[in-house]
Amino acid sequence: MTPTLPQAFKKNFLGNSPGWYQTAIIAFLVLNPVFLYLFGPFVTGWILIGQFIFTLAMALKCYPLQPGGLLAIEAVALGMTSPGAVYQETVANFPVIMLLMFMVAGIYFMRDMLLFTFTKILLGVQSKTLLSFLFCFAGAVLSAFLDALTVTAVLITISVGFYSVYHKVASGKKIIDEDHDHGDDNNLVSNHRQNLEDFRAFLRSLIMHGAVGTALGGVTTLVGEPQNLLIAERAGWEFMEFFMRMAPVTMPVFVCGLITCIVLEKTKVLGYGATLPEEVRQVLKESSEHDESKRTQYDRASLITQAVIAVILVFALGLHLAEVGLIGLMIIVLLTAFNGITEEHRIGHAFEEALPFTALLVVFFAIVAVIHEQHLFSPVIDWVLAMDPAAQPGMFFLANGVLSAISDNVFVATVYINEVRAAFDAGTITRDHFDKLVIAINTGTNLPSVATPNGQAAFLFLLTSALAPLIRLSYMRMVIMAAPYTVVLTVAGYLGVMNNI
Repeated sequence: MTPTLPQAFKKNFLGNSPGWYQTAIIAFLVLNPVFLYLFGPFVTGWILIGQFIFTLAMALKCYPLQPGGLLAIEAVALGMTSPGAVYQETVANFPVIMLLMFMVAGIYFMRDMLLFTFTKILLGVQSKTLLSFLFCFAGAVLSAFLDALTVTAVLITISVGFYSVYHKVASGKKIIDEDHDHGDDNNLVSNHRQNLEDFRAFLRSLIMHGAVGTALGGVTTLVGEPQNLLIAERAGWEFMEFFMRMAPVTMPVFVCGLITCIVLEKTKVLGYGATLPEEVRQVLKESSEHDESKRTQYDRASLITQAVIAVILVFALGLHLAEVGLIGLMIIVLLTAFNGITEEHRIGHAFEEALPFTALLVVFFAIVAVIHEQHLFSPVIDWVLAMDPAAQPGMFFLANGVLSAISDNVFVATVYINEVRAAFDAGTITRDHFDKLVIAINTGTNLPSVATPNGQAAFLFLLTSALAPLIRLSYMRMVIMAAPYTVVLTVAGYLGVMNNI
């Protein structure tokens, strides 16, 4: 039976999303003008933030770009912000956009070397606790020099690689088969289903340890997180000065985070402690041996090239020779030029993972523009600045943490550092007090924000990546698995900030 036009429109609206979800988004769009009329822009602005967080929480039901974009368009249409304000927010965060566009694509061209390296680690380390510790530690160290988004892209790439290898075998195919859709579970062989579920749990715990590791390391340097660059620029700190000023807080937190990783694996709570099934290990080992056997001199030369350029990448980022995005573009040029990748369609695949998230981030900036235009965070900032100076660093840490967890650490840090810098320029606070508040803002936006995926750009990137649905990593599962880290990092960070006064 041919559907009517209204039925066709309903089918087209947000595609295959559940009916209740489609209804919820329509209700948001219809009620927001009513809220604006009844309650004014300030209250409606907070309602809009809640609605946008809802779209992030339901990322596995519908990619947040479309529903979040509709909310952002409506906010502009209702006059809660303007196209010019959205553009200014986007321009102010252009380094982050370049990072996503080019650095993530650059990592794509290193995937063979990364998969080779991490396969050796995965197969060589039998202890799950030690393996988790290595993922968390490596995520932290790499994030301090590469930035958290880049390292998260690495973790996603290698995890998808591992998953696709076993899923192929679990679907009744051979390792040597090239054509396979690892997102389709319809052809799974019955005796592989439980192993696949166990493997998903194993990968979930590893990826969460690694993702939290990016926060542990990302807070320590000015290239570790997107907002750190802005914070360092406002404070006038170079790489080493930033690291040394943050160290009294970040180093104890780093140790506490690694201890938490070990405790979670030993206690096997909240989804941690899952081990690699022996059958899966055997498949990955056979796949590694197969890859070794068919590896040509050209393949070996390609691996060596990728390793050399990876070293160049670390040095370029560590010395901050250019904006992170420009370094990423350089890596793309070097890797493709010296590995013979010259066809446009082969290069284009590298950008498929990052560009949807880049578009989502611009929508994010539209919500940030609403926050700025309607001064949604101003009451909190004014309240904290009115406190006793000795209490301000700790309260800035907590206020930044809470707001970052419910919104996003990039724009919370942007708002707070600009307000504090304005207070310093006006002579309201001293340079010494300004420096202490900067430390509180940086650690506050980076540590408690691991509580939710929308709190950290790297976590949001993971949630909306191709990996999340494969290993069943939903918004709430991420929140639950991050909870013990959130508590430990928040308490340790707060004590460090207060002890640094």
